[in-house]
Amino acid sequence: MGSLYSRLKIFHYPDKVASLPPSSKETLAPLHIRIKPTNVCAHNCYYCAYKADDLQLGRDMNSRDSIPRDKMMEIIDDIEEMGVKAVTFSGGGDPFYYKHLEETAARLAEGPVAFASLTNGARLQGKVAEIFAHHGSWLRISIDGWDAKSYSEYRGVNDKEFGTVINNMEAFKRLGGKCYLGVSFIIDRKNAEHVYSFIRRMRDTGVDSVKVSPCIVSNEGAANNDYHRPIHDRVKDEVARAIEELATDTFEIYDTYHLLEERFDKEYTWCPYLQALHVIGADLNIYSCQDKAYNLDSGLLGSIADRRFRDFWFDDREKFFTINPARDCNHHCVANDKNRLVIDYLESDPDHLGFV
Repeated sequence: MGSLYSRLKIFHYPDKVASLPPSSKETLAPLHIRIKPTNVCAHNCYYCAYKADDLQLGRDMNSRDSIPRDKMMEIIDDIEEMGVKAVTFSGGGDPFYYKHLEETAARLAEGPVAFASLTNGARLQGKVAEIFAHHGSWLRISIDGWDAKSYSEYRGVNDKEFGTVINNMEAFKRLGGKCYLGVSFIIDRKNAEHVYSFIRRMRDTGVDSVKVSPCIVSNEGAANNDYHRPIHDRVKDEVARAIEELATDTFEIYDTYHLLEERFDKEYTWCPYLQALHVIGADLNIYSCQDKAYNLDSGLLGSIADRRFRDFWFDDREKFFTINPARDCNHHCVANDKNRLVIDYLESDPDHLGFV
C-alpha cells in the first residue's frame, strides 16, 4: 500500500495546480469536498471545536441544521457531473446521525466519486455500515477515552457506549469489503499515559490504523504548545514504542502528535487549498476549509441555499481570493504545510527549473 497521508497528492493533478493562482483565468472543479450533512451529535466531547466557546471553529453553527434530502441528491448530481474525485462526510455533528446518509452513500456507491466519513462509531451499524464496508474508501472513528469509564467522562455518554463502539468496529471488519477502518486517538493530559495500551487494544480490535493527534485547546499556537509540552515527550516515546512493537503491514500507526505553532503561523496571502478542498455546511453555506467552517465573518465563500453548487463554483473566480491567510487565519490550519508546498512550487523561477 502506498502512502495514505502524503502532503503531495495534489501534484498528481497538474492541471488543477496550474489553475490555482490569482493570475489564472481558469476555474476547475474541486478535487475533494467535505460535506457536513448534519450538526446533530449525541456525544458532548469537552474539547469538540464545534462546541467549545473559546475556539473559533463552529462559532456560528446551529446544532439543528441538516441538509435537506433533495438538496443532498442535487449536490451529488453536481459533483459527479463536475468531476470531483472524493467526498468526506464530517462534523459539525456526526454524519451517521444524518437520516439520509444511507441513501446518500448508496447513491455515491453507484457513481465514480470516492467517499469516506468521520464518525464517533456509535451508529456504525445496519445497512449504512454495509454500504461503507463494501463501497467506501475509509472510515475514521474519533476516540479519546481508553476504557468505558474514561470514555463516558470525555463524552457525556453512558458507560455502555464505549463497548458499543468497540463492538461496532469489530462487526464492521467482519463485513469484509475494501473500506479502510481507522481510529483517531485525540491526546490530552488525561489520556497521555495510555497511548501504548490504547493502540494495542485497537490492534486487537482489528482496525487498520491508529492516528495519534493532539487535542486543540486554544486559538493560539503558543497556548497549545504550553498545554502539550508537559506530556509531549512521554507521548512521543509511547507512540515510538507502539510503532516498533505493534505496527505491521496490515496495522499502521500514524504519528501526527506534535507541537502546534507551525500549523498557526501563515505568511502567504492566498489559500491554494480552498479551491482543492473546501466545506459544504449543514447550513448550505460554502466555507473555505474545515478549520473555518461555521465562521460567517472569515470563512464564508457563499451559499447554495437557492442555487446549485456547480453554478456557485464556476461563477466569479474572485471569491477564492477574499480570504487572506496571513490576516484571517491566525488559528490551527491542517492545510498550512500543503499550502506552502503549492505556493513554493508555483513561484519557482521558470528560468532555473533545470537546476534541480
